[in-house]
Amino acid sequence: MGIIVANLFITLDGVYQAPGGREEDTEGSFAFGGWQAPVSDDEAEAAIEAGISSMDALLLGRRTYDIFAAYWPHQSGDVGAALNRVPKFVVSSTLSGPSWAGTTVLPNATAAGRLREEYGQVHMFGSGVLIRSLLAAEVLDRLHLWLYPVTLGQGKRLFDAGTVPATYRLAEPARTFPKGAVSLAYERAGAVETLDMPATQGT
Repeated sequence: MGIIVANLFITLDGVYQAPGGREEDTEGSFAFGGWQAPVSDDEAEAAIEAGISSMDALLLGRRTYDIFAAYWPHQSGDVGAALNRVPKFVVSSTLSGPSWAGTTVLPNATAAGRLREEYGQVHMFGSGVLIRSLLAAEVLDRLHLWLYPVTLGQGKRLFDAGTVPATYRLAEPARTFPKGAVSLAYERAGAVETLDMPATQGT
């Protein structure tokens, strides 16, 4: 049985919108497209590339798929080669003729969950709406947050109204990078439990 891993580049205040470029996603008059590169470094980029090279299939939501399909088929290098080589899947109820070679359209999150029966590591990038759907369907195995030391005060956030209550555990040791980014890989650990904190001595 394989796993579905969601990789999300995210700010300290939870924004994942348009990390890669100024025109990547301007919805909502978002003014900070391309925020990731200035707070990234060679070590962080190497770690991200290592994850890309290890995947057996790529899963994307419709908006991220359109961004990737317009760019990556025309790129060379290790990342481009990896993304173009692996089977690609996009969850969409409206896309009928995907332009990126090797792409299969899936109808919903449940269908995406079945990819674990065919592939060892299914990786996602961006696709915040799809991540929420996979979490709700309980078919997302690992949430890999690449947390960057920047706050934006606007933009799309992963954990917003309607977030599924859950607890998580680290799936691997946290890793820090020279410019302050942190790699945090989590797996679901069950329902949220509540407990009063014990009183400290002298209070």
